[in-house]
Amino acid sequence: MQLRRFGRTELQVSVFSLGTMRYLASQEGAIATIRAGVELGINHLETAQGYGNSEAYLGEALRRGVGRPRSDLIVTTKIPPAKDARSMAASIERSLQRLGVDVIDCLAIHGINTWEHLALVEHPDGCMAAVRAAIAAGKVRHVGFSTHAPLEIILRAIATDQFEFVNLHYYFFNQRNAAAVELAHQRDMGVFIISPADKGGMLYTPPEQLRHLCEPYSPLHLSYRFLLSDPRVTTLSIGPANPQELEEPLAVSQQTQPLSLTEKQRLETLLQHQRSVLGADRCSQCFQCLPCPEQINIPEVLRLRNLAIAYNMTDFGKYRYGMFENAGHWFPGRRGDRCTECGDCLPRCPEQLEIPRLLRDTHERLGGKPRRRLWE
Repeated sequence: MQLRRFGRTELQVSVFSLGTMRYLASQEGAIATIRAGVELGINHLETAQGYGNSEAYLGEALRRGVGRPRSDLIVTTKIPPAKDARSMAASIERSLQRLGVDVIDCLAIHGINTWEHLALVEHPDGCMAAVRAAIAAGKVRHVGFSTHAPLEIILRAIATDQFEFVNLHYYFFNQRNAAAVELAHQRDMGVFIISPADKGGMLYTPPEQLRHLCEPYSPLHLSYRFLLSDPRVTTLSIGPANPQELEEPLAVSQQTQPLSLTEKQRLETLLQHQRSVLGADRCSQCFQCLPCPEQINIPEVLRLRNLAIAYNMTDFGKYRYGMFENAGHWFPGRRGDRCTECGDCLPRCPEQLEIPRLLRDTHERLGGKPRRRLWE
């Protein structure tokens, strides 16, 4: 397993990190998976206070032993932004107790997703005062943040210079946060990519159309290589539910070299195919259609339509589309069928897309059972 410098934390982090959001059913299964990941070279174990029993399971694994000494491991947990320093201090103590550790290597403020969340961490006497006190007391080593926010909020959070790393969404099929990756790199922050196999397109179970376009590689291989070949990216999250789910992603854990000519050609083939299939209905994700008076997340709705039509990624589209109006600030915006055809977005679209028609079409294709985030 290759290691990379995690920005100015100076930590040497494995290029794959073991996320623990799916460790919700069995303590023994969680411990077995953690041990398998560590045995395969992962040294970064990531959890969150909101992930059910995950912190406690990880703590028990560390107590029993995972095959490497605690000093060789990097433990990250995530805590939501609190309204005051006292609440945050209590939350930090709770995580220390559940993890059974004396120090949290990396603490991430979990979900700076709105301007209100950002205000909480920018307040001089707010929750970050407790984080700074915990660092001074030796209870926390490094601090960062995770985010599902619009790009402008992420850029503002990075620019506060309060954080040493950022956990964010950035994938081949969703490069909206490219500017945030670049700014984090300029500020010498570690860059942790959230769930590229799942949020990046449900690539463990790709549709045949996508699989064919990626040959001789798998879609998962190309997705991981797109990220691992980028020196600005430190580590990718994988969230296995059992040891067997570690095998396929870690097969590329040594392949951090620049993309080969054939890999570049396959990625370009994917882009050309999307342009060809969608034609004049393709949304290029410029975001100029926002804000929408009905609070429809137009670019994300149309991005899911792009993927469903171009690559038959309909199951992924239904999975994500079903989260609109059901996951709060973790997946903001309303569904496409909320469009009133007011026309407010039309003059702002440089491609002159028939946005109301495309929103209706997306809802007909992808509208289905509502979904919530896994850990909720």
